[in-house]
Parts: sequence; structure tokens; C-alpha cells
Amino acid sequence: MLSHEVKEKLIAIVTKNNFEDSKTERLVYSYDATPNFQSLPDAVISPRNTQEVAEVLKVCNEYKIPIVPRGSGTNLCAGTCPTEGGIVLLFKHMNKILEIDEENLTVTVQPGVITLDMTNAVEERGLFYPPDPSSMKISTIGGNINENSGGLRGLKYGVTRDYVIALEVVMPNGDIMRTGGKLAKDVAGYDLTRLMVGSEGTLGIITEATLKLIPMPETKKTMLALYQDLSAAARSVSKIIANKIIPATLEFLDQPTLKVVEDFAQIGLPTDVQAVLLIEQDGPAEVVERDLKKMAEMCRVEQAVSIQLAASEEEAEALRTARRAALSAIARLKPTTILEDATVPRSEIANMVQAINEIADKYKLDICTFGHAGDGNLHPTCATDARNHEEMERVEKAFAEIFEKAIDLGGTITGEHGVGAMKAPYLEWKLKKEGIAVMKAIKLALDPNNILNPGKVFAKDSRKRVVVKR
Repeated sequence: MLSHEVKEKLIAIVTKNNFEDSKTERLVYSYDATPNFQSLPDAVISPRNTQEVAEVLKVCNEYKIPIVPRGSGTNLCAGTCPTEGGIVLLFKHMNKILEIDEENLTVTVQPGVITLDMTNAVEERGLFYPPDPSSMKISTIGGNINENSGGLRGLKYGVTRDYVIALEVVMPNGDIMRTGGKLAKDVAGYDLTRLMVGSEGTLGIITEATLKLIPMPETKKTMLALYQDLSAAARSVSKIIANKIIPATLEFLDQPTLKVVEDFAQIGLPTDVQAVLLIEQDGPAEVVERDLKKMAEMCRVEQAVSIQLAASEEEAEALRTARRAALSAIARLKPTTILEDATVPRSEIANMVQAINEIADKYKLDICTFGHAGDGNLHPTCATDARNHEEMERVEKAFAEIFEKAIDLGGTITGEHGVGAMKAPYLEWKLKKEGIAVMKAIKLALDPNNILNPGKVFAKDSRKRVVVKR
């Protein structure tokens, strides 16, 4: 627990109303969306501005108190679980859109802004912010930046890091650093902006971000391609990309996912097929029409049994919403839902899907697979029960094999969820000892007292995941 002296210093900075250390408040922020990780913080602090963040960090650095920045808690790698206690830093007061600059095509926001709120605000000006994580209705921009979130439109438009052009960051010692700017070009020194994006709150606390915008696409259309063969669906993905068509969205759902999503969303999704590709294209009307026609032809060549075009934007939005609801739908099946994100080169999608199914059979598990097939990012998801220790052991072994297979196919252990505590034991499989050493050197140089989100990214045991409870 915090000493009386430290508590008084922190209250003096943020006021008593923004300092909470009751058991109830601490319990609320002891976990995120990751199953089986929970640890009580010593206090929860809600700063009102950057200067207060800096002063809080100075106190934490002096007394070597862990501090974990947190958005809405949608994190899926235990990245915002305070596994070593300390302070959880909330940004409920720092939730403003500071500027929409139509001349430079940028938006500047505080970290607590909800992603969808910002997206809607810029679209009212005829502008477009492409990153669209499935949690966008509740996730915050600060959380998106810390995790380098992706989304359904990642294939064509990229992920969060591709749109972050400037940051205000408070360093562990309380220094306030600004990186980047409203610039199309900037190679002045190391790219500190990109260093911070995806660093999971381990290197600095983001207090302001300037994001790149693009013009709103003129039109968009959506279609479903239905398959009785998983491999045929995967081959269609490779064929579309190989023919130099980059759709805005190219999503994959297998039959188990289709069934639970339709039961949840009730929008008429087909559940009698083995797989579905959700395909969307945007841009000039004539390009959209041409690309959809070509993609439909390719899907038919690869044994699609049916091609269905959304009749209206309302129907298309229902399909997108249903896909984003996949995790919520699967979570209704059993008490514990473990959603992962192994990523492979697009050409290896079919092999990866087949491997996931074989691994599921090997360990006698029900695994639903869906994800961003166009960029190789699959989400094998297992509905289980953490109270069944024998089954949980099988789940752990299965996912370890899935990660290993992804790496063998030239992929990675995570495409968008981050490393946090959950993936830390497997990071060395991907980066090897040399890569880990470089990352640790950066961490040590910027945060010598290891106060920023300690216990994340770097595993104490590179082979075994540790579940932490306090």
C-alpha cells in the first residue's frame, strides 16, 4: 500500500476527488478484458491535464511506484492489469477533441477520447479516420495508440501507427516530450513517435495525439462470399490480393463463429456453410463496381457456393456490426473466453486455418476462428471455463502450438492485441534473445526505475504464462 506521505503528495496534485484507494474502486480496475488476470492496484488516479500527469510521474519515480495507464479496459493481453500493484492512471477528464484541422487534414485529441466519438466527429466534416478496432464504441485513442490497434479496414488503410503523426508524452521522470508534427515529411532524428506507438505504456504516458485524416471515400459496397470448404475461402483471399485488388475489408468467419454470431445478432447470416468472407470495397463508384465484380468472379472460381451483395448501407452496417460482435457472441457460450490473434503472411492463411483446426482436434477443444483474413491476422477463440483446470491446461498448450505454428509460417504471435503479460512468455520465440536484448536496453534507458507498466512485454519465464492474483 502507499505510504501516508506518498498519498498526501498525490492528493495535493490531483485533489481528493481524483484519488481513490477504496477496496471497491481498486477492485474495479484490477483487471481488463483478458481472462484469468487480476491484481489490485494501490490507488486509482484521474489527472486533469498533462502537468498533473507529469507531477504524478515525478512522485512515482522518486518512490519507485508502478504506474499503469488505462483506457476503457478492452485490452486482451492483460496489458492494463496492474500485476505489480501501484497506481492505475485514468484519463476520464482528458477526453477532449482539441482540434480538427481541415487545412492539414489532422485531428488532435486527448488520450481519453472514445474512438467512435472521434470518428463520427471527423466524418461530419467529410473526413475519414480509417482505424476501426472492434471495440471502437468504447475503446479510447490512448489505448489504441498504446496497443497499435488494428481493425476491419487494416488491409487497405493500415493500423493506428500509420495515422499517428505527433504525440505529447510524459516520460518516467516527469519530463514532457513532443514528437512529430503536422508534417508530411520529418526525418529529424530517431522516429520517437513510432517508438511510443505500440509500446503498451512501458516507455511513456501519452497525453495528446495528432492523427492524420484522409478524405471520406466517395462510396462503399459490401458482399458476402459463402463456402463449403475452408481452404477454398483462404485461397480466395490470396487470389484477390495476388490480382492486385486491395479491398477495404476482407474478413473471414468459420462456421462455428457464424452460428454463435447469428444467434447473437439475428440478422440472417448463413449458418449452413463452412466459411464466409465479408468483403467491402470503397472509393469512386466505378472502381467499387469494377472491383466487386472481379472479386466475385475470383471467389466463384475458388468454389464459392454463393455471392450475396448487401442491398443497402443498413444491411452492410449490420454485417459489419455482426463481425465486430464476434467476441461478445462467443463469450455467451461459456464462462471464460480466450481470444487470440496469430498473424501469418496472406499466402499462408489456408495453412494456418487448417493448423488451428488440427490443434483444436488434438486437444479436444472448440475453437472458433475469424479475423482479418486480408492481412493474415486470424483470431482463434476458445470458449472454456477457467474453473476446469485440466481443460485450461489443454487450452494453454493449444495456443502455444498455434503461436509456434504462426512463427513457423513466417508470422508472429500478435498482430494487434499486443504482448502485455499474456504473450510475454512467447515473445522470445519471435524476436530471439538478440531482439529482446535491444528492447530491454531501450526500456532501461528511458525507465531505469521500471515504474511504467512493469511486468509487461518481458517475461520472467519465457516458456510459461503466469496468472497473477493478489
